[in-house]
Amino acid sequence: MKLVDSHCHLIQFHRRGNLPEILQEAEDLGVGRMITIGTDKKDWPVNLELSRHYPGQIAYTVGLHPTSVDDDWEAQLEELHPYLTSTPSPRAVGEIGLDHFHLPKDNPEKTKAIKARQVLAFDQQLQIAKAHELPVVIHSRNAFNQCMERIDQSGFPWQKVVFHCFADGLEEMRVLKERGGNASFTGILTYKNGDNVREAALEQGLENLMLETDSPYLAPEPLRGKENHPGYTRHTAEACAELFGETLETIATISTRNAEAFFNL
Repeated sequence: MKLVDSHCHLIQFHRRGNLPEILQEAEDLGVGRMITIGTDKKDWPVNLELSRHYPGQIAYTVGLHPTSVDDDWEAQLEELHPYLTSTPSPRAVGEIGLDHFHLPKDNPEKTKAIKARQVLAFDQQLQIAKAHELPVVIHSRNAFNQCMERIDQSGFPWQKVVFHCFADGLEEMRVLKERGGNASFTGILTYKNGDNVREAALEQGLENLMLETDSPYLAPEPLRGKENHPGYTRHTAEACAELFGETLETIATISTRNAEAFFNL
């Protein structure tokens, strides 16, 4: 059995010095490949080096996360360009998108300015990905409709879009599915209060399933509340096997095939 963690953040493990143990744990749990995701210029060089050091296990992306879109966002995106021609090359631009959750609660003008800046950075990165024929990894928090609108207006091909950590519901999934976009699912799918996410996964269908941890966040049951690791993709896969009424092997085969195809692994 082989699983792919299609979205994780490894920089914390690397800085702590226990990444080799984390990778071995993942291997022991059947997770042979993972994609470490870019959020700003501080993790891009680390992710590149990790992909060079562990070429069989780690692939990477580069992107400016919406909560990292500060006053210097344009300068950061200028620094992103060299990575697009590096070896190995990034597998996607991401994570990018809009975040309307982490906003000032008592400063409407500042909130308005942050939202506008996020839109500009999102639009520019969609065009960067389009120019380099790379897929995009979307971060959408309390901003699903706005993200859909920006992607629609960009002309970006929907089959190269994945909404990571999908936490919306059935109706949003139907809209995404109609466009031809994709979603990937985290440990939220295993939570007791995750009915909306399970409904969305069923609506998307097994044929398009992709799994992720978003580690070190969102550990699945039975490890909820603890630090998440890429190997814990297995727990979400086991929950999917029960949800879809399939074997774990089938879930692993299909979700791995989909991740490999989407990210050109």
